Amino acid sequence: MSARLIDALVDFLLPQPCFLCGANSAGGPLCKACAVLLPEPGPYRCRRCALPTFGTLTCGRCISRPPAFDASVSAFEYRFPVSDMIRRLKYHGDIYLAKQLGRMLVDVASVGSVDVIVPMPLHRRRLGERGFNQALELARPLARASGLPMLVDAVVRERDTSPQAGLSPAVRKRNLRGAFGCTRSFAGLSVLVVDDVMTTGATAEEFARTLRSAGARRVENLILARTLPGR
Repeated sequence: MSARLIDALVDFLLPQPCFLCGANSAGGPLCKACAVLLPEPGPYRCRRCALPTFGTLTCGRCISRPPAFDASVSAFEYRFPVSDMIRRLKYHGDIYLAKQLGRMLVDVASVGSVDVIVPMPLHRRRLGERGFNQALELARPLARASGLPMLVDAVVRERDTSPQAGLSPAVRKRNLRGAFGCTRSFAGLSVLVVDDVMTTGATAEEFARTLRSAGARRVENLILARTLPGR
């Protein structure tokens, strides 16, 4: 029995309520009426950092200072109600949302040139406090749907960095130096990194540098929500 068929059967037998109104959500986080509130990204996005552009494929910042990663795709902007769902997942343990939101990542993912999926790791202390890694849970539906291997322990978070919220871009970069380490070689591989939110891109940049140092030939980011400048 295929993974999609199993998911459909589970949704039918154990329907989840809409995150906003409580109606049957038919397998998603929101019902059809509330789904119109989802903050989908605009038509013009930089193919490298996923920020809005003015019709060009790559924004000026990525042209002048190319990041260590090659591409980024976000399913949504980091606004209501997606921002609230992410907070509920991460800080209130509503892990059922991860599967539902992860299915939405499947809809926007392009895995034709990808060799492996790597979820953004948590430090062991934070993992112990939370009980799960939200990036790993978001990546599970994509791994099942694509059949691609998901490498859970191939990259570890070696330093428990201080929270990034409220820090300037320069301080974020310093805060993350040496934060990650690879436990295996990625020589010649194209890696798809899955994470919940990208804000300044500092974490994605340091993570991509770590993968490059382990031999990765290409690094792409698949993120649930992208924070926009000024928000």
